[in-house]
Amino acid sequence: MLIEREPYSLSAAEKQPLLLQELNALTQHHQQHCLPYQHLLTAQWPDEAQNSAQTTAQLPYLAVRLFKQLKLQSVPDANVFKVLYSSGTTGTPSRIVLDSATAAIQSKILVKIMQHWLGKARLPMLIIDHPGVIKDRSNFSARGAGIQGLSFMGRNHCYALNDDMSINFEAVEQFCQQFGDGPVFVFGFTYMVWQFFIQQLKHQQKTISLPKALLLHSGGWKKLQDQAVDNTTFKQQVLAQTGIGKVHNFYGMVEQVGAIFVECEQGHLHCPSYADVLVRTPGSWQTAAVGEEGVLQLISTLPRSYPGHSLLSEDRAVLLGEDNCPCGRMGKYFHILGRLPQAEARGCSDTFSPSAKQETAL
Repeated sequence: MLIEREPYSLSAAEKQPLLLQELNALTQHHQQHCLPYQHLLTAQWPDEAQNSAQTTAQLPYLAVRLFKQLKLQSVPDANVFKVLYSSGTTGTPSRIVLDSATAAIQSKILVKIMQHWLGKARLPMLIIDHPGVIKDRSNFSARGAGIQGLSFMGRNHCYALNDDMSINFEAVEQFCQQFGDGPVFVFGFTYMVWQFFIQQLKHQQKTISLPKALLLHSGGWKKLQDQAVDNTTFKQQVLAQTGIGKVHNFYGMVEQVGAIFVECEQGHLHCPSYADVLVRTPGSWQTAAVGEEGVLQLISTLPRSYPGHSLLSEDRAVLLGEDNCPCGRMGKYFHILGRLPQAEARGCSDTFSPSAKQETAL
């Protein structure tokens, strides 16, 4: 099974047959256990509803927005372990239903991918957020779920922010004094890191020293782009205020938690063994060639309790290559170019506002 393989070890020739086998099985599984999905496939993908796809490009895919509009789950209500909510300063958020088996697989794969970047030792962890974000453990926002999931990778957890989003300087300084000389794991959602940590440090003319830390962050780029903050500027400012030189963005969405796409040292987002991407040309919806812009389709072998294994996102992207990134990792690699023009803004921290900080979502 793919979940037993290392995250970036499979070439396309090895990966694609395994991927296709598992995805066809998931399509069949969800048809049998999720009636709305069965109806969607019969209406929109009649051939694929009857036959297995021969390539990943032939797999049926759902618009990710459907999780806002329909109850899509492949398990009985009695087996629901957790519900994740995504998006939305406006409108209805997506609702992602997890049973315990799916949640366990998501956690296992998330840890496996993170260990590739962080190592297997659990590091002291500085979380750029406030502790209230994980208060309700049965109904997480995606932000809370992300923090909770990645917390397993750390120890001696320290939340850098107070409930009012000010920096808890006493806690941060104590953390730096205790762990600043060694490797440290720092995590936060992109906009939170930038707006409520880096900018606050800069405004108050303060710096901290975590020279051996690795910062992972995700989401919220739209807000930063609105402030004309690009990836290079972000990294430069993080280095100036904290001494952190290893900074990796990662891409993912609550509809496919677990199999995330982490930015390598070359600045490319990488597909792990358990997931894949396709880029489709709007209008024809044919797969685009390497280097051609289009709409990103996300494929994951992890969603078992809901039909989320093949989803058309609302993000524009360009595929850069496969198995030939200079970083040496196998798999496809790509860039996100931004949101579709008419898509609702719903990045990991796009939904944050100081007056509604508790139930934020990706």
